[in-house]
Amino acid sequence: MRISEQMFPRLVCLIATADKQGKPNVMTASFVMPVSFEPKYVAFSIAPTRYTFENLRAVKEFSLNICSKGMEEVAWLCGSYSGSDTDKFKLAKITPENSNMIRPPTVKECPISFECKVDSMVHVGDHWLVVGRVVAEHVRIEQFKPLMHKSGREFC
Repeated sequence: MRISEQMFPRLVCLIATADKQGKPNVMTASFVMPVSFEPKYVAFSIAPTRYTFENLRAVKEFSLNICSKGMEEVAWLCGSYSGSDTDKFKLAKITPENSNMIRPPTVKECPISFECKVDSMVHVGDHWLVVGRVVAEHVRIEQFKPLMHKSGREFC
C-alpha cells in the first residue's frame, strides 16, 4: 500500500507554473503543507518526471491554489494530463488570472491563491520538495469546504 493511501485525507491544490516563454500550466497536488507563519511559506512535493517540475527549474515561481468541494473533476483533469501537450486550463474550463508578483497565473475558481517564489528545491526519495515564499495572496472566499483527496479518483 502506498503512503498516500495510508495518510489521508490531504488538501487538494492546483499548482500553476509557466515556462520560459510564459506559457502557463497547471497540475493537481495533494502532497502540500504550510511551512511557516511569518513570513508565509508553503511546500509541496513533485515527481521530477512532471512537466511542472521542468517549468519550476526554468522559472522559479508558482501559484498554489486551494480547491473547494465541487472541484473534483477539475482536480482529476489537471492531474491526469501532461501540460507539455495539453492546455489544461481549457480542458478543465478554469480561468487563469494574471498574478501581481509572479509570472504564472492564479486560478480564478479557487477560493484562495498564493503567489510564491521558489526558496528551495530538495531531492527527497523519488520526489522533490519545493518550498515557496508567499509574496502575494488572493482570498476570494473566506468560508468554504476544501476538497480533500484519498487516492486515485477518491475525494472526500
